Amino acid sequence: MKMKKSLVALCLSAGLFASLPAVSLAEVNIVPQDTSAAPRVSAEQLRQLHWTPVNQSKTRTTDLASSGQSLNVGDIRGPVAAYSVPANIGELTITLTSEVNKNQVFAPNVLVLDQNMTPSAFFPSSYFTYQAPGVMSADRLEGTLKLTPALGQQQLYVLVFTTARDLQQTTVQIDPAKAYAKGAGNAVPDIPDPIARHVTDGRLKLKVSTNTSSSVLVGPLFGSSGPAPVTVGNTAPVYSAPASTATPAAAPAPAAKSGPVLSDTEAYFNQAIKQAVAKGDIDKALKLLNEAERLGSSSARTTFISSVKGKG
Repeated sequence: MKMKKSLVALCLSAGLFASLPAVSLAEVNIVPQDTSAAPRVSAEQLRQLHWTPVNQSKTRTTDLASSGQSLNVGDIRGPVAAYSVPANIGELTITLTSEVNKNQVFAPNVLVLDQNMTPSAFFPSSYFTYQAPGVMSADRLEGTLKLTPALGQQQLYVLVFTTARDLQQTTVQIDPAKAYAKGAGNAVPDIPDPIARHVTDGRLKLKVSTNTSSSVLVGPLFGSSGPAPVTVGNTAPVYSAPASTATPAAAPAPAAKSGPVLSDTEAYFNQAIKQAVAKGDIDKALKLLNEAERLGSSSARTTFISSVKGKG
């Protein structure tokens, strides 16, 4: 009877997992995106920044001229914007917009850091492309970041800045008359397009929402093996800076176990994890791993790691 109840519970769990959207290996970078081109910002400099929290489905507007922050690092020029984003709400879509104003625009670069303030993804200014004005929007540079926080992440950090190289460049806009003609289906007039020069201040809009097709993994995939979290600004939650001899933080522990998992249950989850990875459904495999360890599995993590390595 006990075995029957266990199997019923497993079938219910499997049904729930099967209904979740898939995330393929092609869509998720298991190795964090290359950040070698990003400026090197020290933990001390990060601590001095105020990290503005941005909640899900909310848009945070930042006027860099009045509320931007100073960060004198490498090629960075002018004020920067620093945001903290919740990482425990699922896959994230972060949309960053920089509005054109009087033929001037801030060309953004974005450095994404995990909850330990480790650089995990870098999006240069070329990633943020010109968007013509619409009914409810102005000329702008805009880009969408799709991120998958690793298990155990509670907070991500988004640093926005421009560089000396960006300030030497310009953005070609579309003339309002041309935009109207295209929208109305009329002949497009042969007139020159205005040029927006890049400047050190501007108006940014950052919006956070959840998604089902992420692309960049943020944070260590198999639990934290890096330095302990550091304190950054005055955002919550806060972390304390690691010493050079700090002991690495342990991997996030699974929920409390009620006892050793049944062998049939463990075998079921291991097989399900293998099948999910084989299909490229990493999101589902991670959820299966989490549930298996919650039930007391001692082999699910090994199965997951070996399956991912085999798939790669």
